[in-house]
Amino acid sequence: MEDANQTGMIYFHFCPFSKLPEVQILIFLAFLIMYLFSISGNISILLTVRIHHSLHTPMYFFLANLAALEICYSCTIAPLTLASVLSPERTAISLPGCGVQMFFFVLLGSTDCVLLLVMAYDRFVAICHPLRYTLIMSWRLCAQLALGSLVLGFALAMQLTVLIFQLPFCRSKEISLFYCDVLAVMRLACADTRVHEATLFVVSVTVLTVPLLLITLSYVFIVAAILKISSAEGRHKAFSTCSSHLTVVLLQYGCGSLIYLSPRSSYSPERGQVVPVVYTFITPVFNPLIYSMRNRELKEALKRSMVRFLLPQTH
Repeated sequence: MEDANQTGMIYFHFCPFSKLPEVQILIFLAFLIMYLFSISGNISILLTVRIHHSLHTPMYFFLANLAALEICYSCTIAPLTLASVLSPERTAISLPGCGVQMFFFVLLGSTDCVLLLVMAYDRFVAICHPLRYTLIMSWRLCAQLALGSLVLGFALAMQLTVLIFQLPFCRSKEISLFYCDVLAVMRLACADTRVHEATLFVVSVTVLTVPLLLITLSYVFIVAAILKISSAEGRHKAFSTCSSHLTVVLLQYGCGSLIYLSPRSSYSPERGQVVPVVYTFITPVFNPLIYSMRNRELKEALKRSMVRFLLPQTH
């Protein structure tokens, strides 16, 4: 172990999806399209919420924050992934660079999970305590909840990244994923990682299990309150405002739990490659689609924005 880290700067290479050039091009195009759709879709939601005063409510404030997180999340992973897919032999990342990517990956992913819990609380207050909603969900509280999600994500990301990169890495190696994931990098260390694995499990429980249990509890109360609504239209409107959030929660927490809460013995490289594609590329694309398709107010606002943007070009 004394020889570890003594050969100068350590570089990591990412595991290629395929060694066939034709397949590499197809994967590159698929990832590029998803990346562009993710960025454009989330920017559209961000700008639409900003422009339309009818959307200046706590629910859309949190949705805009979620869109901003997804933009940053995609930009953290996608550019280097696209480069490594197109040219895996020449794309490498240094140890400090890997640490920076891991830090932002954990920061944004953790904040995303906590923000989904905050959004569930917002829906709980709106449906279960409608008369006190504006009093409880003040703009000050909304800002505190959004900032608190970011601070918690920062604390967890800093702790985990510093702990992982104190490990000795003997030489340049290949990461089994297409980005610097905590588990994949930890497996490259030439030291005992049991303490680090325990820390990762605690962080995973903090950002996955605990919020998911609280979200589930909030939806138990929400469903009970919706069923008490006398009109069918009222029940449908209440369900529609929650269904998009619940769909995103299932995608986000489901993928994260498969990777970070599964027993180490059940880990497989194939699943380790496929599942991260879902939550790093597919989920950021689906989020704006899910919210825009399931939410009538946002859908109408997006249509008005598109008409306003395209109309001057028709004259």
